[in-house]
Order: sequence, then structure tokens, then C-alpha cells
Amino acid sequence: MTTISTSEAKQTIELAPSYKIPLVLIIAALPLAFVEKWVSIAIAILGLFLLVQTLTIRLKFTETALEVYRLEKLLRNFPYQDWLNWEIFWSPLPILFYFREVKSIHFLPIIFDPKMLQTCLEKYFPLNQD
Repeated sequence: MTTISTSEAKQTIELAPSYKIPLVLIIAALPLAFVEKWVSIAIAILGLFLLVQTLTIRLKFTETALEVYRLEKLLRNFPYQDWLNWEIFWSPLPILFYFREVKSIHFLPIIFDPKMLQTCLEKYFPLNQD
């Protein structure tokens, strides 16, 4: 469930978590254990790591920045004025969100609602269509 809170002129949109990628990795690791044990363990660990991240990390879009929270603690904010570009990779099943700032590049797995992510990105930092 995506949360939208408003106060006077400010609007904040918190993306709902999506457990698809972590669960697919964990489930895929099970039958793979019969074929290749170490690869299965690595995939299961990655799936568990992403599951924990899905439970604890939240993205919030404000009028001026993308904010990243762990539980209720603000970890970092990314002002839109510093953004150069963004992209969501693999449209049929979004798995990776990329955005570039003036000084750095960021990749995030899609562990939140991909449709609302796309909507918020288009609203707060629309890409120029040449």
C-alpha cells in the first residue's frame, strides 16, 4: 500500500514494499540446491538480504527530494536538482532502478511498488523527450 500524506503545500509519497524479487530468489534457490549447492546458497543469501531490505527500507518522494529511510530513520536524501537521469531496467519485470546525480550513480533493486515508482519519477523528475 502506497502512503500519501499531505500538509498544506507539501506532499510526501511513500512507496509500498514489493516482495517479488526476494521471494523469487529464495524459491529459485531451493530446487537449484539439487544441482549446484554453492550457487543455491549464494542466491538464497541474496534473496534473504533483499527480504530484510524490503522489510526495513522505505523510499519517500517529497516535493524537493527522494528520501531513503531505514525503519523511521532518514538515511539519505537525494535532491532532484542534482539528478541528471533515471531509468527502470527490464520493463516486463522491473528489477533495477538506476539514477544518476551530478557526482554519483545509484542502483537500487526494485523492492518497492514499481508502478508507483515510475509514476513518482515522472512527476518529480520527468525525462526530456527529444
